[in-house]
Amino acid sequence: MREFLRIALTRAGHEVTVVDSPSTAASEYTARDFDVVITDLKMAGGSGLDVLDGVKSARAHTQVVVVTAFATPETAIAAMKRGAYDYLTKPFKVDEIGVVVERALEKRALLRDNVELRAELQGRFRLDRLVGKSPPMQRMFELVRRVAPAKTSVLIAGESGTGKELVARALHHLSPRADRPFVAVNCGAIPDALLESELFGHVRGAFTGAHADKPGLFSAADGGTLLLDEIGELSPQMQVKLLRVLQERKVKRVGGVTEDEVDVRVVTATNRDLDAEVERGAFRRDLFYRLNVIEVQLPPLRTRREDVPLLVDHFIRKHAAAMGRTLTGIDPDALAALVDYDFPGNVRELENLIERAATLEPTDRITRASLPPLTTRVARTHSGGEGFPDDGVDLERIVADVERDLIARALERAKGVRKTAAKLLGISFRSLRYRLAKLGLDAGADADDDKDNTPT
Repeated sequence: MREFLRIALTRAGHEVTVVDSPSTAASEYTARDFDVVITDLKMAGGSGLDVLDGVKSARAHTQVVVVTAFATPETAIAAMKRGAYDYLTKPFKVDEIGVVVERALEKRALLRDNVELRAELQGRFRLDRLVGKSPPMQRMFELVRRVAPAKTSVLIAGESGTGKELVARALHHLSPRADRPFVAVNCGAIPDALLESELFGHVRGAFTGAHADKPGLFSAADGGTLLLDEIGELSPQMQVKLLRVLQERKVKRVGGVTEDEVDVRVVTATNRDLDAEVERGAFRRDLFYRLNVIEVQLPPLRTRREDVPLLVDHFIRKHAAAMGRTLTGIDPDALAALVDYDFPGNVRELENLIERAATLEPTDRITRASLPPLTTRVARTHSGGEGFPDDGVDLERIVADVERDLIARALERAKGVRKTAAKLLGISFRSLRYRLAKLGLDAGADADDDKDNTPT
């Protein structure tokens, strides 16, 4: 059997080492890193399960195939639980063992790629909690490293979900202020009447409900960094007050009469075009110049698709650890679907997709089935003008993917109310029910389904 396997696998292009005992095997796999080990189950001087345990202890990524002429469900289960890649019963055909070895090698290669990706993530493709190897991200990393030690104001611009707060945190963590507070506030989430109090604080009795003195966020961030997110949402009145604080480096609490000095590095972020806002008079030019000493521009994810595999690996490890799961990676077709997707929600949307997949995936690898429908670039060629693919398209699949994606988005917007989703899609309720059933998305009827008699 050993000679048979040596000849067959060598002819298939593999480098093969043959040994005749578990002890000799141990000396080989501890000294060298083999991709695949094939072991019999019953042998003199030990068992194949002993070999399996030894290999996994010494070389966790080496794939082990167990073969035996004495197959039982119990031994098969024991081998798989202890980490065997596959379990074959003798006699077997040359083609059968060849296919098993090729698949084992593919898994070994994927594991090796994951190790390399993780090493890259820890090195030059990572800055604090930011990940990216694309030229725009590498340029941004270099700019952040150069700017971080200074007190200079920084404006971070980019679409929603690109990671603007992560850039602000990286600026803080790489600065001499790293051991002081980092405080973030979303200017668009706080009513204008409350924002002044939140930023600058108030004194007791300044307004109804002000039962005690309260320091503002500028004071809370003293010595550290204050991130003013969505700075473009500030009202003209708040823009004036913020400009004065930045010029004087002093804050006066609402209702107070004295001013307190603050040492705060102000970092701002926006998804708006502030240059255009200045030109149309919606944002003060003097405040813009005060904030935009250094601008860090974050590229959208669709323009740096080479970063998607790095981010996917990062998020798989993050959410697998949070869930207490063991996930070894992602299948190639699932990764290809993600790389080909435009991500209107950018990195935040990608992380949400991976968290969803990690929650739903029943196996130890994320598969295409655990991802939601994604509209690919191939589908968009018929409405945009990227050109027709040289190898043609699968029209039925493309149309189904687009239809599935739009219906899913409409249902999400309608919070699951299908009559509302039908109106958003411009179709009748019955037409939506038909499409849901056709696409395999029909998860049951709304309570008032039967009351709808709208013609299809």
